[in-house]
Amino acid sequence: MAAARGALRWVLAAAAALAAALALDNGLARTPPMGWLHWERFLCGTDCAADPRRCVSEWLFVEMADVMVAEGWRDAGYEFVCIDDCWMAPTRDERGRLQADPKRFPSGIRRLADYVHSKGLKLGIYSDVGNKTCAGFPGSYNHYDLDAQTFASWGVDLLKFDGCNSGTLELLAEGYRRMSLALNKTGRSIVYSCEWPFYLRPLQQPNYTEIKQYCNHWRNFFDVYDSWSSIKSILDWTALHQDSIVKIAGPGGWNDPDMLVIGNFGLSWDQAVTQMAMWAIMAAPLFMSNDLRRISPEAKWLLQNKETIAINQDPLGKQGYQITKDKNFELWERPLAGQAYAVAVLNQQEIGGPQNFTFSLTFLGNGLACNPACSIRQILPASRDWGVYSWVSSLSVEVNPTGTVLLKVVAL
Repeated sequence: MAAARGALRWVLAAAAALAAALALDNGLARTPPMGWLHWERFLCGTDCAADPRRCVSEWLFVEMADVMVAEGWRDAGYEFVCIDDCWMAPTRDERGRLQADPKRFPSGIRRLADYVHSKGLKLGIYSDVGNKTCAGFPGSYNHYDLDAQTFASWGVDLLKFDGCNSGTLELLAEGYRRMSLALNKTGRSIVYSCEWPFYLRPLQQPNYTEIKQYCNHWRNFFDVYDSWSSIKSILDWTALHQDSIVKIAGPGGWNDPDMLVIGNFGLSWDQAVTQMAMWAIMAAPLFMSNDLRRISPEAKWLLQNKETIAINQDPLGKQGYQITKDKNFELWERPLAGQAYAVAVLNQQEIGGPQNFTFSLTFLGNGLACNPACSIRQILPASRDWGVYSWVSSLSVEVNPTGTVLLKVVAL
């Protein structure tokens, strides 16, 4: 068991070094991008007369930008304000260019980008590799260069590129490659967010080495929902496929488990802690999808937790992985800069009360995380120092059902 874990870590380290050399060379996303994205919370709301506060309109993004500055989100690291599907007019303009819906975005995307930039933030936008977006608006098929030039002329800083209505797998792959090249050709720094592997997986194993040469981050699994079952399914999928996806992640290219839904309606406090802790362990892009205008103080504290964000943004850029599973408990670790490790103890049980999980510190870092000794600090669900431990010590961690305890272990 220990030998197998050691071999896995060696393979992951070697593969990560190779992956770094093969990353998309646009100088962007050296740590996982952070921001706010409208989709999970606001979906495709287009009736601004009936529901103005939940309508996908320029006012929604202006208000979110204002709140992100006023309430400390920008200073915490959340820098992108991202438009998802349903921003477009039903047709392209007379010159073949994408255009925003004139009623919901009367000032246009260029003016919105200027406003977002004036706040010290960046603007993200959405399109699709196929001939229509997932919601039925014009896609970018046969318009990759034109659309990239349009986005650059508007001052866009991130493109989320979906994979609906793409036809064949060959056209899907060609479209993702062509848009990547088209974005780079504009000369503007535009983070490229792909869904390429997700749309490949039902029929074909993704070539992650190739995908990372074209994309800054990529979705592998279904859309996140505002529910524990959704969060759990994402974590289960990630653990099951970690041998193929962990090794490729690193500066410039990241696995994307989808949006943070903390601050909405479907997660308990412990489940919200689990999402924040595990997204940090997984080196995931942190894109919130919630209503920042009316978020609870507890959710705000969790989403702005500096120590958790520091783990997510760790400059070493290695994704974490599950190292053992024992009944309902899972033990995950993530190598960090400075001979440190982030460690997550997740309790998947959904009945009863808190339970203790005890493990040897020799499990961590292939035996090196606490050799000859280490300091341990709890980050979540509340911060406190646990003190100094020796290499041969065992650690007992009490975890609530569906909750996670996030620790930072620093070798001494």
